[in-house]
Amino acid sequence: MKKFHKIAATAVLSSSVLGGAAFAGSLDEPIIDTVEVIEPVYSPAPVVTSDWTGAYGGLNLGYGDIDDDLSGDDTTYGLHLGYDYDFGRYVLGGELEYDNADIDLGGVAEADSITRLKLRGGYDFGKTLLYATAGAAQLKTSIGDDTGAFIGVGVAYQVTERFTVGGELLEHRFEDVGGSGLDADATTFNLRGSFRF
Repeated sequence: MKKFHKIAATAVLSSSVLGGAAFAGSLDEPIIDTVEVIEPVYSPAPVVTSDWTGAYGGLNLGYGDIDDDLSGDDTTYGLHLGYDYDFGRYVLGGELEYDNADIDLGGVAEADSITRLKLRGGYDFGKTLLYATAGAAQLKTSIGDDTGAFIGVGVAYQVTERFTVGGELLEHRFEDVGGSGLDADATTFNLRGSFRF
């Protein structure tokens, strides 16, 4: 039995020495597992872009205030039809607009309607268009008609790709209405809803 213990002890000792020698060194480079770190990719928030190019038409509801020699104020309503072209950040367009007025001008006359031929140019903020407008307007009254100039500002917002809402403030100048020698300055404000084609 002592002989068996000696043989077993020798075997254990030999395997320890040989095993240690086997792990003591190697000519090959050690293999080190590296973990690849994947960094998250952040994408910027999408830029909201809208294309204002195309025809549109819709309805107006507003208020007209006429003063100078002829004066009066009342609700107005009408319709508009136009076309815009989007150049990227800038938008240029034209429009024809009609407002029914029915404004009593101090018992001297009655303003029946205002028709406008507009040029408009503005800045494209994506879903919002801020613009300036100018052109010629014709005022029809019970004592005659007159054509004058107007300027103004407006804003339009795209609720959907096909529908916009907005507002417009315009200042008009009419001189010698219907050859009467009477002048009229008109300020109008319209809320507008438009369908784009």
